Amino acid sequence: MRTALISLLLLLPLPVVAEARYTTPPYEPPQVVYDFYLDNPAKMGAALYWIRALLNPLSEEPYGFAPEMMSIKVVIHGTELVTVARKNYEKYRDEVERMRYYAALGVEFKVCALAAEEYHYTAADFHEFIEIVPSAFTELVHWQMQGYALITPQVPERNHTIDDIR
Repeated sequence: MRTALISLLLLLPLPVVAEARYTTPPYEPPQVVYDFYLDNPAKMGAALYWIRALLNPLSEEPYGFAPEMMSIKVVIHGTELVTVARKNYEKYRDEVERMRYYAALGVEFKVCALAAEEYHYTAADFHEFIEIVPSAFTELVHWQMQGYALITPQVPERNHTIDDIR
């Protein structure tokens, strides 16, 4: 009896494990406005990863959007404002070059004129890919009224490495 049961089990087809697939709704090309208001300019690099985290997946399958299909704006009005001042290029070279790369893909970087004034910067103090807007808040409201999603990067202080807490 036991041998017959084992023989019968061997004749049954093995379950097939389906390939994992993402379930995605039919996405439209994104319209996003980022609100960069950081308490430390050293956090700019981490905040820029929030742009990458949107661009990279949407550029690949299953979405397949070309960067020029996406409308992404970044409004800068916190301490990170110093990272886009020409005089600080050497100190923030990596961040500036990442922003320049994103700008070449169509991401628009906008600096609040009110914040720039507090730092005693004029439009000439910023890199060529930076646009000056009258106010960060009016800019953020404007784009949200146009249907843009608001993303505000959170960049906490890390007290542990990922390996330490894993």
